[in-house]
Amino acid sequence: MAQFFDRAQDIHIDKFQVIDGHTIGNPLEKLETRIAAGAIHDSAERCDAPKCHPETRVAVQDDLYSWIVDDDGEVEQPKKIKWVTGPAGTGKTAVMGSLSERCKVGGFLAATFFFASWSASVGRRRKTAFVITIAHQLARYHPALREEISKAIEANSDIFDKNLCTQMELLVLGPLREIARRLDRPGVRGAIIIDGVDECEAEQYHDTTTAESKYKSRPARTKDQDQLEILEVLRTASSDPSFPFRILIASRPERVFREFFDPENNPTPFAEKLDLHEDYNADTDIALFLEAQFSIIRRRYSLPPSWPSPEAFQTLVRNASGQFIYAATVIRFLAESPQAPPDDQLQSILAMLSTTTMKPFETLDLLYSHIMGSSPEPALAAKWIWGINTLNDRAYHLNLLLETKPGEAEHLLGGLHSLIRIPPPNERATTKYDFYHKSLLDFLQDPNRCGKLHTQDREIFEFLWNRFNQACSIFISGKLPQFLGLPPKRREYIFERRTLPGPPYNS
Repeated sequence: MAQFFDRAQDIHIDKFQVIDGHTIGNPLEKLETRIAAGAIHDSAERCDAPKCHPETRVAVQDDLYSWIVDDDGEVEQPKKIKWVTGPAGTGKTAVMGSLSERCKVGGFLAATFFFASWSASVGRRRKTAFVITIAHQLARYHPALREEISKAIEANSDIFDKNLCTQMELLVLGPLREIARRLDRPGVRGAIIIDGVDECEAEQYHDTTTAESKYKSRPARTKDQDQLEILEVLRTASSDPSFPFRILIASRPERVFREFFDPENNPTPFAEKLDLHEDYNADTDIALFLEAQFSIIRRRYSLPPSWPSPEAFQTLVRNASGQFIYAATVIRFLAESPQAPPDDQLQSILAMLSTTTMKPFETLDLLYSHIMGSSPEPALAAKWIWGINTLNDRAYHLNLLLETKPGEAEHLLGGLHSLIRIPPPNERATTKYDFYHKSLLDFLQDPNRCGKLHTQDREIFEFLWNRFNQACSIFISGKLPQFLGLPPKRREYIFERRTLPGPPYNS
């Protein structure tokens, strides 16, 4: 602490704090230390997030933007919440991301939050930082809100340990009411855009992992409960007369959302839902996307302008069944797979689908099955995928733990570049494996969809436990001298990362 006051005289200190070695004097700086920065639409973490391809999804974005800006002419009882839904792969996140940018350019973006179950950031996977992150953005959105939110934090120093309802009341609604009472009250309006609430994991408040826990009989909190809590908090906020924002909530049509937005179950007047799969024919947009991507592939591989044939092109559009993720996966498979030239890859996809009439998910499932089959050992590759998802570490450390011999990761995953973002060798020490879309995990989780590729939870734990033991044996028997030659902190890090719970069958 002495360095803060070196050669200082006549010092007066008011509300001085040190958090993690940083001085925090301004309440808004304290707020910023608690946010989920990666959940904001233009964060560095979302630099590779999907966006709508140019000239696609124009009608959808126009309708949503009009609802935000023009208020649908509602005066007496405005409907401030709108649900955007659709099955996996219909482009919800891309639409929300592009709409966020459009609202920002137009001056109508108040706040965003993009949940992601695959994120390395706990803040994006859970509810804890949700309201705090929204309040942080509102404070930047308008000077009057900045002032009132700062006052609220000063008056409620324990606000970060409160539940979402209390945080919404003190950090958002209270400040909004204060500026609404001013004679010169500013005109505040805009959109709060929230994507992927269905990916929010459950927050636990007690230890459910040890036999000694006195709460062992208490059921663990479910993700449905936390997701419903978020929806309830947003509904409460939207019902307040001083709340001027429009809220867009994008999610899959899972039960908790269907029931919440069902007019018969909820007296709150919601705006009419928008279903990307049912309300809009995406075939034209998918055709625009495919044509643009095929032009790039033609130039890259010196293919003729007639490739692909009109019949092949229309087959792909038809088989996509409105799912952008299908079209995007096909393009990645053609452009990035090392197995064969693009035309051979295209013919393999067309042959796989040409004799079958299927429902929307079945085309995507067949495509995933086909690509997974390009691995020399598809079932083992599926276990690796679950290991990547479970451990969520940098590629170098995952390979160190999971490989039984050098090169196993490349052997198993080398043909799956269209499904998994695999870091190049020179980046594996700092970069993680990543999945292009959560629907791959949904596919592998459902035995009715993935068939022999399905791996039960028990098998995943056994796989990880066996690989952990093998890795330890390798260190002890053959590589202990090299391991001991590492710096102490490096050795500690490796063993910390290898500390896995015992297999479930021993508990």
